Amino acid sequence: MIRNRFDLFSLKTKCLCIGLFSLLFFDAQAQELNCNIQVLSPQLQGSDKKIFETLQQSLFEFINNRKWTNNEFLNQERIECTFVITVSERLSGDEFKASLQIQIRRPVYKTSYYSPLFSFNDPDFTFKYAEYQPLEFNENTYQSNLTSTIAFYVNMLIALDYDSFSPEGGTPFYQKAQTIANAAQNANERGWKAYESTKNRYWLSENFLNETYRPVRSTLYQYHRRGLDVMSDKVDEGRAVIKDAITSLKKISDVRPNTFLLQLFFNTKVDEIVNVLSKDFPEEKNKMVNMLNEMDPANGTRYQSILKN
Repeated sequence: MIRNRFDLFSLKTKCLCIGLFSLLFFDAQAQELNCNIQVLSPQLQGSDKKIFETLQQSLFEFINNRKWTNNEFLNQERIECTFVITVSERLSGDEFKASLQIQIRRPVYKTSYYSPLFSFNDPDFTFKYAEYQPLEFNENTYQSNLTSTIAFYVNMLIALDYDSFSPEGGTPFYQKAQTIANAAQNANERGWKAYESTKNRYWLSENFLNETYRPVRSTLYQYHRRGLDVMSDKVDEGRAVIKDAITSLKKISDVRPNTFLLQLFFNTKVDEIVNVLSKDFPEEKNKMVNMLNEMDPANGTRYQSILKN
């Protein structure tokens, strides 16, 4: 069954003439991700950088050509994401130290606008890669930090996308990400173990599956599917749902202020929240800004701009 995000295909669509069938069939075979990959090395001087071009192409194929789910995607439904690997040091002939920036966005119904779902910088990305080596991966077995890390984030991004379209729809993919993290517990590379940091891969998958942070996942659905996706037809109704979704996060903030998932959510969404709330009624603006300042003090100055519009 084709995974259709917006229930776009009505009975009329199903009655398209047979001449268009082949095109629709082709689109239905599209892979899940439409991912832009960049491998940068601005700090490396005098080093043969062709290896990074090869790596970039290999990762592009690894991510975009692999089947990650059991669902069928239409071409226009592919998940839009970006991976930027910035190599800072060549530790040996085939070992590199880098950071990894991951971003995902999802379309908003009946608009050309894409809403940011997740933006995160992983600073602990050390990997080995020899030019033209095949990228091997098994989610139950740790084979390399390169493929395990990339596959971990691919599953996290799919999970986030699914959560934004159906209530807790991403659970199987958070679980896959957690399986990858568990398989990497004996790895020498950083980023997989609970004691290394409170903001790494281990805690990312753990938190999204933790009952304590369930309101974050509910917010992802309410905010996007019942909020943003409604606003092209019912602006006030959509905005009201978005405000309720944000307010629900106070359950977490009151108990565990400034926790990892709240930081991720607000750092990703702050500009969008400002734009949505800037067009609200004055008394509502004041109420929301006060609450946002409590939950996300780091972005307090930016929330103040809501009151100026």
